[in-house]
Amino acid sequence: MKLENNEWRFDSPCALPREAIRAFDELVGKIMAQGAQQPMLEHFKEYFTSSYGGVASWSSSASWAEFDLNNAMTYAADNAPMFIDAFYEACEALRSDPNIALPGVDRINRILAEHDVPYKVDPPFLRATGLHTAITVSAPHPSLDQQAQELIQKSFEESERLLAEGRHRQAVQEVLWLMETVSTAFRGINAGGSKIEEKYFNKIADRLKREHKGTILEQVLHWLTALHGYLSSPTGGGVRHGADINTALTIGPNEARLFCNLIRSYVMFLLAEYARLSARDQTPG
Repeated sequence: MKLENNEWRFDSPCALPREAIRAFDELVGKIMAQGAQQPMLEHFKEYFTSSYGGVASWSSSASWAEFDLNNAMTYAADNAPMFIDAFYEACEALRSDPNIALPGVDRINRILAEHDVPYKVDPPFLRATGLHTAITVSAPHPSLDQQAQELIQKSFEESERLLAEGRHRQAVQEVLWLMETVSTAFRGINAGGSKIEEKYFNKIADRLKREHKGTILEQVLHWLTALHGYLSSPTGGGVRHGADINTALTIGPNEARLFCNLIRSYVMFLLAEYARLSARDQTPG
């Protein structure tokens, strides 16, 4: 099966919950009951062991094969996407045998959904779902020069790479930096009869809020500055000025994806507003 993000093979984005492991183990038991016990156990053991780079060897008995399979599934579960891939591929390898009934994609996805595992089998792909799905970045804005567009795209890609590697705080830090950088595009825009000359995000945001009271832009900037303040604070996200070692919160994969998706959406909104205000300034009269 193809993984939506190949980085999942090398850096685990999350582990599979214990309850989900048990659910898949029950499916293995039902499949195994339809054939010779030890060969079936060895079959699944080979796929799960391979998922984390191990090499499976034939066990001395069926009971030892079951024990070894349980260990292999436990190790494989440290990387949820690779565990799912191993189970799916092991089933597919048996599908040519008309005497063996196998669970379909819907059954696998039902287990994943029931146990809040943020992935979905969508043959030939395994895809992330929910918070683990990156918000799609819109096409580049023609009002920005090529260099600025490349900087934005590279920053989004770097954030996704860091998330895939499990470097959650750095991933959030990358898009927060991008958001601050994008805000500087508003320098030179007319606001209240004079051009915006402020240099830093908070000052630019305050100026835009004052000049666009009662608009969606004002409300979005209130939300964005609140998020920026929280993530910058040593007792909040601590991604900008360092964290308070006694009170800082840990940014896990779910929180990191949430923050990255929020900031990505805010960045795209700011880019659209910049394009709108730039076009307004260039319109005669």
